[in-house]
Amino acid sequence: MKFQKSTLLVSFILLSLLAGAQEVYHFKKALFLSSGGRYGREAIYTDALAYQLYTNTLKTPADSAVWGKDDTGAELRWQSVVADTANRLFRRGGRGGGGFGRGGYMYLTYESDKEKVALLNVRGSSGLYFNGESHGGDPYSSGWLYIPVKIKKGLNEIYLRSTFAIANLTFPVKPVSLNTEDPTFPHIVVGAQSNALQAAVVVINSSPKELKGLQIRSIVAGREVMTSLPNITPMSTRKTAFDLDGSSVTTSGKQDCKITLMANGKVIDEAVVAMDGVSSTDKHSNTFISQIDGSLQYYAVTPQTGTNTSNSALFLSVHGAGVEAIGQARAYIPKDWGNLVAATNRRPRGFNWEDWGRLDALEVLQIAKDKFKPDAQKVYLTGHSMGGHGTWFLGATYPDKWAAIAPCAGYPTLKGYGSADGLIPDSSGNALEQMLLRSGNQSDVIKLVSNYKPLGVYVFHGDADRTVSVNYARQMRGLLGGFHSDLSYYEYPGGSHWFGDHSVDWKPIFEFFKWHQRPLDSAVNVIDFMTASPGISSSYYWACVLQQQHPLQYSRIKLNRNKATKTIDGTTENVRLLQFGLKEFATGTQIRIVLDGGPALQYTTRGAGDTLFLLKEANSWTIGSKPDFYQKGPHRYGTLKDAFNHRMIFVYGTSGTKEENEWSFNKARYDAETWYYRGNGAVDIIADKDFTIDKYRDRGVIIFGNKTSNRAWNALLADCPIQVERNKITAGDKTWQGDDLSAYFVWPIKSSSIASVGVISGSGLKGMNAANANQYFAGASGFPDFMIYSLEMLRSGPGQVKMAGFFDYNWQLVPGEMELSKEGL
Repeated sequence: MKFQKSTLLVSFILLSLLAGAQEVYHFKKALFLSSGGRYGREAIYTDALAYQLYTNTLKTPADSAVWGKDDTGAELRWQSVVADTANRLFRRGGRGGGGFGRGGYMYLTYESDKEKVALLNVRGSSGLYFNGESHGGDPYSSGWLYIPVKIKKGLNEIYLRSTFAIANLTFPVKPVSLNTEDPTFPHIVVGAQSNALQAAVVVINSSPKELKGLQIRSIVAGREVMTSLPNITPMSTRKTAFDLDGSSVTTSGKQDCKITLMANGKVIDEAVVAMDGVSSTDKHSNTFISQIDGSLQYYAVTPQTGTNTSNSALFLSVHGAGVEAIGQARAYIPKDWGNLVAATNRRPRGFNWEDWGRLDALEVLQIAKDKFKPDAQKVYLTGHSMGGHGTWFLGATYPDKWAAIAPCAGYPTLKGYGSADGLIPDSSGNALEQMLLRSGNQSDVIKLVSNYKPLGVYVFHGDADRTVSVNYARQMRGLLGGFHSDLSYYEYPGGSHWFGDHSVDWKPIFEFFKWHQRPLDSAVNVIDFMTASPGISSSYYWACVLQQQHPLQYSRIKLNRNKATKTIDGTTENVRLLQFGLKEFATGTQIRIVLDGGPALQYTTRGAGDTLFLLKEANSWTIGSKPDFYQKGPHRYGTLKDAFNHRMIFVYGTSGTKEENEWSFNKARYDAETWYYRGNGAVDIIADKDFTIDKYRDRGVIIFGNKTSNRAWNALLADCPIQVERNKITAGDKTWQGDDLSAYFVWPIKSSSIASVGVISGSGLKGMNAANANQYFAGASGFPDFMIYSLEMLRSGPGQVKMAGFFDYNWQLVPGEMELSKEGL
């Protein structure tokens, strides 16, 4: 898609404070190894080179040196790579000669005559090790990820997980600085309330100390605002939000925002960002604080034309890979009957509109509803390419939120399409791997296709699309055509992936939308709804799946409500606890409920807005009660990823060995780097000794380390059936010994009704290192409630998973919801 990435003209002005140019070292040569490895959208990964690094068996690379053998027995050798004139490092060749077909590593070195600090910038790498420390990568070559690293005297070694790279070291002239290459800024809407705007830029801390008490002073058109900043972790970067006042801007056009970073009243660094002033009718960006992590995000608006805004519609448009939300909004001609908003997915590539991309879409949808107050029956969803997938996914996941959907040039599932983050396996003969794949069931909208039944669906695709094949559209037409009565389908003759703005702003789509409205709750008497996780999607109008019999397997409810006969009947699959809203029945009404052909249940409504809970145990339904908030439910249903929410914090351990403590801090920082890159995010990183539940109440917690090495463990996990300590992991009545064991798991924080703790742990340094891979940040990667494995998994694959599965509704380990390796049986 040929959208401009931003309208912000960003200029970083190095003032006299910088006192001279920064020295930059460009890497001109490397060694490449086609080592292979498996880093997909799943919990399992393999990486034989990382295994050698973690076990101290990795030999120093040399040109033509044999590293090992591939699956066919052919030798794998390190091969020399020389950068081209654009400093690009890459090598073409056959498999044995170090070709790129299998993926692999580049090895770079830097000799230094003294210790010093540098900013490492690598484009093209999905991850790296700098002198053994894990750091985030820049797989999309965005160019703005700078990693503070400590250069040691002598040889410094870098392993890049990459087949292509542009790498350099910049030696900063000051330890703390601003970087405005990756800004998040709003537009200043002239005439609107602009005195309390927010923006965000990156602060680089290349010092060994945590920065406290920093402030940013912003000045726009003479209006000055001071903002206190959160603490900045040593040797790290953090994107920080700050306030600005644009109320003095009275005309459209460029407006300088002068930013000054300060500490104790002294100026540390300064920069200028050129903002845009726009009229209220112009397409523009607004910013907001996300409740996922407390970071600043933005959404774009194509405002409605005209003055008659009563009963207006709302269109949510989700963009394709590499497209900014403001670019998405600019592709649409303003409509006279509704506002269009474009969410960001947290980044132009983000999370493929799943996981935190899904949450971003929901945050923006709610903000737009609050701001524009549309007719609740006129809410529509559309998107292009990756956003076409987002339309299929969000449409199937939340079928009661939309009147109609229109996927354009989209693919239904990442499983079928794949992406730069790797393919998702469809099945496995390994029972443990099957359990892991179950955690990604909600992503498979093909299985949820019946959820499209109540929606108007318009499928739009170019018939010559070579990026996303039109066969995906034809696949969905075939599936929907068998049962869907409200389907429109059009293939644009000769249309490529992008054939102009009408690739998304297709007039017949919006005409189709005009014909459709969401039904009122009172009119929805027939329900056919599926979900794989109540924690993601639980309800359709007046019926809600609160708990499943088997977590993350598919659940389905098919219900009929007859207000005349005062009955509700139907069938359920994989449902333990149901909730019915009964506001359509008058107080004192006796309702007859029949589920799954069982005995009739009688319930008398007790008041307006009454709610009925139904519990299925021993294959029989009974009248139930509202579950305790501690139990699983839509508010907190588990899987590891659920903990990365509610303004989560990262807590590293300080009570282990020197090496364990270093790993814990480095891993927290590595995950924060990756979260920033993938999700435009920012996270508080704190030491275990600074953590208390009261201080961080209702915030998600990610804990790094184990019971021995992290002081926060007992406060959060004392009652958890999974315990990790030095040289041992226990799970219920099972025990594994050794220092090479790793564990991921999630556990509810008892003092909170919403927040969870996510655990990234190991029984020793080897096990901790094996937990370094953070594939949980890949969109649609499936992680269960718990997974225990050994370092050997990096060489041998799924067979080294010891245990994986899901807690039951009451957070207990139960047979049937987990799988054990043969040695654990």
